[in-house]
This record gives sequence, C-alpha cells and structure tokens, in this order.
Amino acid sequence: MRFLLDDEHVGLAETIDGLATRSGAIAANRALADGDAEPALALWRSLAGLGITGLLIDDEHGGSGAGAIEMVVAAEALGRHAVPGPVAETLAAVPAALRLAGQTAALAELAEGTPATIAAGAWQPRAADARIATVYALADGVLSTGTADEPLATVDPSRTVANVIPVDQLATGVGLDEVLNYGALATAAQLLGLGSAMLELAAEYAQARQQFGKAIGSFQAVKHHLADVAVALEMARPLVHGAALALDGAVPEDVDANREVSAAKVAASDAAYLAARRGLQVLGAIGYTVEHDLSLYLTKTQALQTSWGTPAAHRQRILETLR
Repeated sequence: MRFLLDDEHVGLAETIDGLATRSGAIAANRALADGDAEPALALWRSLAGLGITGLLIDDEHGGSGAGAIEMVVAAEALGRHAVPGPVAETLAAVPAALRLAGQTAALAELAEGTPATIAAGAWQPRAADARIATVYALADGVLSTGTADEPLATVDPSRTVANVIPVDQLATGVGLDEVLNYGALATAAQLLGLGSAMLELAAEYAQARQQFGKAIGSFQAVKHHLADVAVALEMARPLVHGAALALDGAVPEDVDANREVSAAKVAASDAAYLAARRGLQVLGAIGYTVEHDLSLYLTKTQALQTSWGTPAAHRQRILETLR
C-alpha cells in the first residue's frame, strides 16, 4: 500500500502547529501539572474553534466529518507540542463510542470543545485527565456517563488517571474493539509526535553544544544515535497511516484492522521510547531537569506507552491474528 499525505493533511498539521505555538502548549502543560487547568481548557477551546475536536464527528452534529487519517495527522501534531489533556480520548475514543451509541447531543458538546475521557475495558481501565473532561465508562457493551474517583498521579506530572463509577446508562451493545482501536491509534500518532519533538530537541542541542572545539553533532556516535531515531520514526509512521486507512475502510477486505492498529501502536511506542533514550544520551543530565522541555516529552512518552494497551498486549493481539 502506498500512502502520502496530501496538501490538506499538511495544512492541517501546520495549522495545529501554529495554534499550539501561539497558545503556549508547553506552558499549559506546566500549568496543568501545577493544578491550574484553565490554560489547557483554553487551548482545547481554540482547537475546537478549528474543528480539531470534531474531526470524527459528522457535519450534522457540529463536527468536521473527517476520517481516521485526519485524526492521526492531528494527534501527531498535538504530540509534537506535548498538548496536555485527554488527546486520544477526545479526538478518537469518545467520538467512536458516542457514535456507536447514537448520542448526538454528546457528540455536539464534544465538537464544541469540552474534552472527554473514558474508561474502557482491560486496556484502558482508568480514565485519563478526568479533572478537566466529561467522563464516560464502557463495560460489557454498556456505555454510561461516569463519575471519577480521586485522581491518581502518573509519571507525567500533567496527567492523572482515575477509576470511574458508571452513573447514567446511555446505550447497550457498544462495540469495545472499535473504541479500543481508535484510542490506541490516536495514542500511537501522539507518540510519533512526541518522538519527533524529542529528536528535534536532541538535534538542536547537538548542534549547539561544543566539546573539544566542535559541536557534538559532528561526532559520528551522536550522528548514529540520532539517525537511529529518525529511521525508527519513519518506519513507524506508515504503519500508523496504514492503520488509519484500515479504520476508514480504505483497504482490501482481508486486511485485519485490529492487527494494523496493534502493529502501529507497538512501532510508535518503540520509536518514541528510543527517541527518549537517545535524547537523554545526547543532552545528558540537563534532560532530566524539570526546567528543560525534554522532561515533559520524556514523561508523557512513558505514560502513553502503556495507555490504550501495553506493547505486550498489542504484540499478543498481533500473534493471535497470525495463528
């Protein structure tokens, strides 16, 4: 399968890049970690104004009527800027669940810019960032609104998770696999963005940092470190795009969408983790400090690696499709 982004996709990514930069996504991330949610919520309202939160929502419900391809382009761009909040849930998992449940009013609210989160099965047993989002729960095919318990800290200071108590039942017979696929794929795209940002930070540092009268980026070992990351990211990206095509139904009937999504999640997780490790090797101790932006990307990568299915769970899923 051959797939290249067109000008509309490139323009979508550039628009999000510009908004996230102007709105101070990194500052919003730090503010949320300190307990101030307003900058993050303001950023999400701005994203809604561009139609980003409604990409998977039909026009008639206030959305953009786009598909999974546009969603992964947006999720990757949000990852590049470490945008705080429930990205995969708001962009993908919750719209999928509400669409399957026929909840048009809730879809319209989501498109207007209210972040949403969901606890869904064993792969996502707790809801992320419930303190700034509308909360849902999906268990045994039953979709409900929910109330979140006391939030629990994660390795990412800006991210919390919480157990969810179902409140009002919205629908039955809601397919878990489709919701999991959308959540996992959005997370994979977000990890690609995080990995790309860490590669850029490491490359910039390697050009500026001097040792023995030369930029450390001129040393072959450093070049190889960064090249390994670039290769891993570029190998993972087609898998993410291919999985998006599978969810959009733009592939042959014999293509297993579950396998495509799991392969994308594994590859993107591994690539982002490699970017984090190599970024720390290049930057050294400064990369660990809270003041340096790399630390934001490192901790978010760690948190998202196990979100919407651990790498081990996705590898097992791939294995089962091949037997």
